[in-house]
Amino acid sequence: MKERLLGKTPEELKAIAVEVGLPAFAGKQIAQWLYQKRVRSIQDMTNLSRQGREALAKKYEVGMIEPTDVQTSADGTRKYLFPVNTGKEEFCVEAVMIPDGDRKTLCVSSQAGCKMGCKFCMTGRQGFHGNLSPADILSQFFAIEEAADLTNAVFMGMGEPLDNWDNVKRVIEILTEPWGLAWSPKRITLSTIGVLPSLKKYLEESKCHLAVSLHNPFPQERGELMPVEKAWPVTEVVRLIKQYDFTGQRRVSFEYTVFEGWNHSARHAAALKKLLYGLECRVNLIRFHKIPDFPFGPASADKMEAFRDKLNSEGLTATIRASRGEDIFAACGLLAGKHNKL
Repeated sequence: MKERLLGKTPEELKAIAVEVGLPAFAGKQIAQWLYQKRVRSIQDMTNLSRQGREALAKKYEVGMIEPTDVQTSADGTRKYLFPVNTGKEEFCVEAVMIPDGDRKTLCVSSQAGCKMGCKFCMTGRQGFHGNLSPADILSQFFAIEEAADLTNAVFMGMGEPLDNWDNVKRVIEILTEPWGLAWSPKRITLSTIGVLPSLKKYLEESKCHLAVSLHNPFPQERGELMPVEKAWPVTEVVRLIKQYDFTGQRRVSFEYTVFEGWNHSARHAAALKKLLYGLECRVNLIRFHKIPDFPFGPASADKMEAFRDKLNSEGLTATIRASRGEDIFAACGLLAGKHNKL
């Protein structure tokens, strides 16, 4: 099997160029072809010699994955299906493109399945099937129809990004470095349940935004639906986040799915205020999308609005996130991969 070039840095590409008999400066040229011109084939790298391209192609390939299916929602959201091979098995992951006026945001997957086992998430019900490589993740950016028009990215798709931090970090580097896509880090948000060891690395090694899956401020209640609470308590996650500066351009938000009769009382509002006190942040209330064999249903619009207003009256900044792509199972918690067995 050939090694993939997509996901490698200019320094790594320089070493590969020398290895196959190309001049060292060809590493920079290859990076330009991969990340700025986004070629699918080594043969398209026309400023490399024909001999050099042939030598390179004997051991390497670009390695971009093409989507095998796309669905379009009534609201314009599009869900792409990508086949991946994690080294363990063939699997399918999904990426979602969300249009909003001039913005086109890509919701990116970072793993095949997920280890975290949140009981309200369809991805979590699949279990863990492997990490996505940088090439797997970058294909979601490069191989979709809207690739050239993307304005933002959220690592909120299938998997826990901080459980695959080394590969996600490499992708963020390629997205933000001048030799890559040269995006501002402020165009990228990473969502996590709070993997503390990697969260500290992310906060120190990245300038991108952070979103934390909170869903309940009471540890015992949160642990009922999110087993990760035992390993990395939300109180410790928030304590770590408070050590970093979010008063400037970098933002932190807390994702809060509202379940009927479970997490939207006055005591929950008071506990959220206490937990997040002193932190410049936003609480995003998310409508739950009903899934099979789960005890709770979605709270009504009136109850969500009442809870939002209560949080705002407590001094927090709370908003209700608009649900997108529910009719094609592209909304929060619904990504499963059409061809995967649950």
